[in-house]
Amino acid sequence: MKKIDIALLLRNTMLIALCSFMFQCTSTKGPKLVDPKAFDGTIDGKKVALYTLKNKNGMEMQVTNYGAKVVSLFAPDKNGVFKDVVLGYKSLKGYQEGKEIYFGSAIGRYGNRIGKGKFTLDNVEYKLATNDGPNHLHGGLKGFNKAVWDATQVGDSALILTYVSKDMEEGYPGNLTVKMTYTLTSDNAFKIEYSATTDKKTICNITHHSFFNLAGEGSGPILNHLLTINADAITPVDTTLIPTGEIRPVEGTPMDFRKATAIGERINQNYDQLKCGKGYDHNWVLNKAPKVNGLTFAASVKEPVSGRVMEVYTSEPGLQFYAGNFLKGTEIGKSGKAYDYRGAFCLETQHFPDSPNKPSFPSVVLEPGKTYSHVCIYKFKAE
Repeated sequence: MKKIDIALLLRNTMLIALCSFMFQCTSTKGPKLVDPKAFDGTIDGKKVALYTLKNKNGMEMQVTNYGAKVVSLFAPDKNGVFKDVVLGYKSLKGYQEGKEIYFGSAIGRYGNRIGKGKFTLDNVEYKLATNDGPNHLHGGLKGFNKAVWDATQVGDSALILTYVSKDMEEGYPGNLTVKMTYTLTSDNAFKIEYSATTDKKTICNITHHSFFNLAGEGSGPILNHLLTINADAITPVDTTLIPTGEIRPVEGTPMDFRKATAIGERINQNYDQLKCGKGYDHNWVLNKAPKVNGLTFAASVKEPVSGRVMEVYTSEPGLQFYAGNFLKGTEIGKSGKAYDYRGAFCLETQHFPDSPNKPSFPSVVLEPGKTYSHVCIYKFKAE
């Protein structure tokens, strides 16, 4: 009898150990995604939902068609540990009520600023909302970031988003038909392909506004991230962040990121442009080379502890680098963590700010019969 009891005891002990092991494996399996049910809703009579994309390497990304916002993006570190590297909220209500309205958004019809909220086309002056002091910012009061896009998921890894911006919506002329394709590629890149057509001469400059922290969202300031920007010059701004029209070399200034430099190393230096932007919030004039598959290498960022690296490639002439200067630590993100001052960075591929009022800048005019096109790639790896 004693022998049988010992055998049962051993068997039960082994079963308990096996169950414990299996629980540990399943409890750490994969990224913790945002609940799609928290995004079920209707805005302006259109259905809102949350879509999940994934590739074969374990990367996952969630996108809502409200504002075409990237809600989460999981990338591996040097040890293969996945973390969500974009800031955001855990529900549709959070995006509707949160103070930071641009987390992960599509930005248009015109990304960045237009001075004094007006521009002229063919001798006709168009007036826009002044929603950033005296200037127009990111498409106005109800830009693409607040639109409900039509969404079609293609397989596991791609999402097609379309939207028609009506003639004179937010003051812009022409019915603009926009298509964006978000793809999570097999080489661990988040690829955005934009196209747009119009039935009336207009301006168009669409971009993407994810707030990145490669240590993981809510992990504190990004000042230790090492940044490289492939640019010899910036478009300096006035105190309202409108370009002066000058193209200023970065040589010998804290705006020089041609070699990898910690974001926080010079951010508080006594330099006029850092004062104007309260830190980095400027457009860099990208060098035309090197090219990779027809796209310009724009920038790379490395978080030294995790080893996560993000490279940016684009078809656009400019790159807005913003260092989270207006985050205040008051916004609580999807994982319950506060988003600290300078707790994220943005790298927005674009045409230059205020280009409609700066004839010397590359043109943003789109005419009927022509197609606006723009490609941006955020590629992830670990070192």
